Amino acid sequence: MDRRTFTAADVTSYRLTDPRAVVCEFVGTLALVFFAVGAAVLSGSYIGTLGIALAFGFVLLAIAYAIGPISGSHVNPAVTLGMLLAGRIELRRAVEYWVAQFVGAIVGAALLLLVSEQVPGFQRHGAFGTNGYGTRSAVGIDIFGAFVAEMLMTFLLVFVVLAVTHKIAVVGFDGLAIGLALAVVHLVGIPLTGTGVNPARSLAPALFAGSPALTQVWLFLVAPLVGAAIAALVHQATHPAMAAARAARAAAVEAEAAARTKEGGA
Repeated sequence: MDRRTFTAADVTSYRLTDPRAVVCEFVGTLALVFFAVGAAVLSGSYIGTLGIALAFGFVLLAIAYAIGPISGSHVNPAVTLGMLLAGRIELRRAVEYWVAQFVGAIVGAALLLLVSEQVPGFQRHGAFGTNGYGTRSAVGIDIFGAFVAEMLMTFLLVFVVLAVTHKIAVVGFDGLAIGLALAVVHLVGIPLTGTGVNPARSLAPALFAGSPALTQVWLFLVAPLVGAAIAALVHQATHPAMAAARAARAAAVEAEAAARTKEGGA
């Protein structure tokens, strides 16, 4: 049996609400923002673009192995959207993940601000690891180019996540591929937009950076979600076995519901 095939037992076990998964998404997104964005905010001038890219990749890699078996280690609303469209999770769980991710990112950014303000001469207004285009881009990329870049970079990340993950969990070498994908995306994207590819990661620092970042943050909320949706569609075409898995999952859910109805009637 293909290792990505859903069984009735898999569906039943995942349908049971596990608050640990939501907590993991909160903690994981908090850690991603504090440590990875923190590398850009506090150490960017020392480690450069390569160092920042590796920081994002390594932090996500560590998080994937730490919480991946519990929540899938999305820590990114775009990844959760891709999982939802791919039929890996239910809408209720996706909403729970989105709330946990945005709250976790905001708490992580607040903690990062708390630490950063202890550094003499620190300036957060308009910066603070935020994303941008035009005059806020290192290379001056325009709004259209920024949208396309964010869409394509998120497409790559979400497509890799969908392709390598086992059902919902991160197992084996899955985390390595995901971490490397995020690092590569940052190597390309940092000079362009600062690399968003994660609505929660983009919004949280912008809330503390002020109007220059907030006026442009909409792009870094919308473009990654579009890229994630395209990744889910392409993945369905390139990995047709998953379509059969989705059908099996739906059948298992229906069978479970019918069984519960029958038991209730008895």
